[in-house]
Amino acid sequence: MNSFDLYTYHLFNGLAGHITIVDKLMAFFAKYALELYAILFVIAWLSLPKVETKKRHALIIMGISGIAALLINVVVAKFWFRPRPFVSLPKGEFTQLIPHSVDSSFPSDHTAGSFGFAAGSWKIADLWVQKSFTILAAMVGIARVYVGVHWPTDVIAGAVVGIVSARLVRKYNRLLLPLTNLGLRLFHFGKFTDPAKI
Repeated sequence: MNSFDLYTYHLFNGLAGHITIVDKLMAFFAKYALELYAILFVIAWLSLPKVETKKRHALIIMGISGIAALLINVVVAKFWFRPRPFVSLPKGEFTQLIPHSVDSSFPSDHTAGSFGFAAGSWKIADLWVQKSFTILAAMVGIARVYVGVHWPTDVIAGAVVGIVSARLVRKYNRLLLPLTNLGLRLFHFGKFTDPAKI
């Protein structure tokens, strides 16, 4: 294991197990990011004015960016298996706050999906959406190291995957137009016709 990962992992994971409320908060972010994002997506979709079809298209872009990041991670993990910290390190040199399978640690799925959602929002979604999704993505990445289930470079790689996924999805966002309009029709929000402006 490289010195950066070891040093940074112990820097964050070494804080675990000392302050109960912080441990619970980090475990919550590490375990329930998907549920938090789902709530934020619903709030964002329903809180927009009915005529805001463009910003609802942005939400679709965000969602697909996160999914694309997870799919990329599946491919990467097939070719690059990396043991998780609680597998690699001797007992007593880590604190694991949540249970986890012993599958590949690299890259972090939670971080990749989180940054896919967040990066998909940058400059095209409402400011509160951009800020909340980005802050949550950063918290998820930190939490995954804090609770002992990822190396820091797993998180960094996950963030890169998420950002790249968002850039690709945004480049080809016109392909998502049918999906956006399906969502708009379900809620009687009208129709979006110009994804080129995203």
